[in-house]
Amino acid sequence: MSAFQRRAHQVSRIVREQGVKHLGARALRHAAKRLGAEAEVFPVRLEDVRAADLTRPRPPAHALPVPPDGSLTVNWISTPPAPNSGGHTTMFRLIQHLERSGHTCRLYLYDVYGSRAVDHEPVIRAAYPGFRGEVRDVTAGMADAHAVFATAWMTAYPAFNDPCAGKRFYLVQDYEPWFFPVGGLSALAENTYRMGFHGFTAGRFLAEKLHADLGMSADWFDFGCDTERYHLQEGAKRDGVVFYARRLAPRRAIEVGLLALEVFAERHPDIKIHTYGEKIGSIGRNHIDHGLVKPDQLNTIYNRCYAGLTLSMTNVSLVPHEMLAAGCIPVVNEAEHNRVVLDNPHVRYAPPTPHDLARALSDVVTAPNHATTAKTAATSVTTRSWDTAGHKLEKVLRQHLNA
Repeated sequence: MSAFQRRAHQVSRIVREQGVKHLGARALRHAAKRLGAEAEVFPVRLEDVRAADLTRPRPPAHALPVPPDGSLTVNWISTPPAPNSGGHTTMFRLIQHLERSGHTCRLYLYDVYGSRAVDHEPVIRAAYPGFRGEVRDVTAGMADAHAVFATAWMTAYPAFNDPCAGKRFYLVQDYEPWFFPVGGLSALAENTYRMGFHGFTAGRFLAEKLHADLGMSADWFDFGCDTERYHLQEGAKRDGVVFYARRLAPRRAIEVGLLALEVFAERHPDIKIHTYGEKIGSIGRNHIDHGLVKPDQLNTIYNRCYAGLTLSMTNVSLVPHEMLAAGCIPVVNEAEHNRVVLDNPHVRYAPPTPHDLARALSDVVTAPNHATTAKTAATSVTTRSWDTAGHKLEKVLRQHLNA
């Protein structure tokens, strides 16, 4: 199908579901973008929020009987997955573990931009080739299942509203109200933790926070590490530091990170500085601006670096464990959520100020016997398998479905 045909379907769907006035508003927003103005699409369908009356919790869905072989059917509601998205990658790792264990998974897409599942499916199949399930639109309604997973705050609303069978679960990979200034969006995100779903969180910190602050029940899984992709390269020569720089993810604190790199470069003018995530422009003569890179390229970059600056103002990302696997020592901002989830003696912590972070990077690059340190750091994550997270998920599903 051509891009023009996909756009025609998208326009038709917007008009059918939201009316001509919404199409006009979208056209104005696209025009504003072309002129360089700020423009956003509201991240959740307003009709979904309006339909979710949390004072009247949804009745328990009728349960599908579990067949004699124990195989389960699980619906996953997701925003359209993007290649190299950490959150989507973790979700698909869990899904594929269930599929390999004989369970059926369906993917229901929630797209506020009006595109159809059939338009996204080729990208999904290419980016996540191990996924075997169906790809559908959640706005068309979900088929009955044993379990239904929300996977981001906006997807919790259709999970709450849809009448299909299936116990509701919530894959929580970050505390998403923190993604927004205190206001309407942060409130709408926080409200989803009051919907009565059972959480399955990335790391212990989130499970404890959700239970303590909002009374939400939750189990948690340890981060895995893809040590086939991220590993020590024989004969690699280290001569730099690396930073994940992405303006579109404010929780990764690009402003603080770039200032820290400037301070570091003044102290170590001969050390190369690598950045990746998006093109940011030159920050000095020894700066290599890689922009958006593929995971296999990342392993090579990590193997060229003594240390990696990886900042997380909310729940920790996948990056620190991947750096460790390549012998690159992560320098992370001091925060309870980072220490609890990482739980690794090779991670260096520093207050999130440019000078403190620069000092921590300097301590790593000037430390003796870095080759030995790199090997020890890589060994520390070899037992962090994503299969462990998959087994934990399967155990949680059976426990709660049997109950």
